[in-house]
Amino acid sequence: MPTHIVDTTNAEHYKWGGLQGTDCDGWYLVQSDGLSVIEELMPPGTKEERHMHAKSRQFFFVLEGELTMEVEHHDFAVAAGKGIEVYPGQAHQAINRSGAPVRIMVTSQPPSHGDRTPA
Repeated sequence: MPTHIVDTTNAEHYKWGGLQGTDCDGWYLVQSDGLSVIEELMPPGTKEERHMHAKSRQFFFVLEGELTMEVEHHDFAVAAGKGIEVYPGQAHQAINRSGAPVRIMVTSQPPSHGDRTPA
C-alpha cells in the first residue's frame, strides 16, 4: 500500500452516538487487521453507550476540550494533551459533560469493531 497523508478531509467518515445515533462524528485514519486509529468529535452533552471489549486495548487521547472517561464506575477528567488507556474487559464510556466540543484520537489494538458488548 502506498504511503499517503491522511486527515479528516480524506478519511472515511461516519456518524455515531446521541439520541438519534448521529450526533457525533468519526473518521477512520488507520484501518487494518491489527490496528485502528480514529478521530472523533463529540458535541457538548454527548456520550457513547457503556460497553467493553474482550480483546481490544484502547488509548483515548484528547486533542481539544475535556473528555470524561468512565472506566469501571470511576470517572476520569481527561484534558487536552492527555490520554487514558482502557484494557480488555474493562467497562467504559466516553462522555462529553462540558459545554464545548471534544475532539479525541482513539487507538485500538486489535480494532474494536466486532469486539464490543454492552456493559
